[in-house]
Amino acid sequence: MEPDRIPIAFTVNGRSVELRVEPHHTLLAVLRDQVQLTGTKECCSEGECGACTVLVGGDAVNACLMLAVEADGCAVTTIEALAEGGRLSPMQAAFLDHGAVQCGFCIPGMVMAATAFVDANPQPTTADIQEALAGNLCRCGGYGRIVAAVRAAADASHAARRQEMRAPDPGP
Repeated sequence: MEPDRIPIAFTVNGRSVELRVEPHHTLLAVLRDQVQLTGTKECCSEGECGACTVLVGGDAVNACLMLAVEADGCAVTTIEALAEGGRLSPMQAAFLDHGAVQCGFCIPGMVMAATAFVDANPQPTTADIQEALAGNLCRCGGYGRIVAAVRAAADASHAARRQEMRAPDPGP
């Protein structure tokens, strides 16, 4: 037994994970080094850039600021979980369709932050989108395309929900 390590159990991308972690290790370090999910990027390690954004219980968090022990009992979603069955999520597809990817380093965190935001705010204004993404930095400066991609994903999501509400009940 490793006396300086703490046992934690959480769900990552729908899979149960049980680990022993050092108390000072961040969720980012554990995801990358122990769980082997490297889509979440390590950049500033100070919560300034948003490259490490993941969802914890559906909320966007900077994984570099959250201790792994704080994730005990939580559901964590990383960029690797958004595409299902080889199909990109609507947000991922919108980023590609709008040329918002550029170098790609910030994109996993940007997509995760945008996904959580649109899930909570299905009809955002452009100003809402800009404010929601203020904690995610893009060194390539492609914010116009990024905002357009989030706007398109939000609009498509809203239209899909409206269509679902109109769909006739197939009955028994």
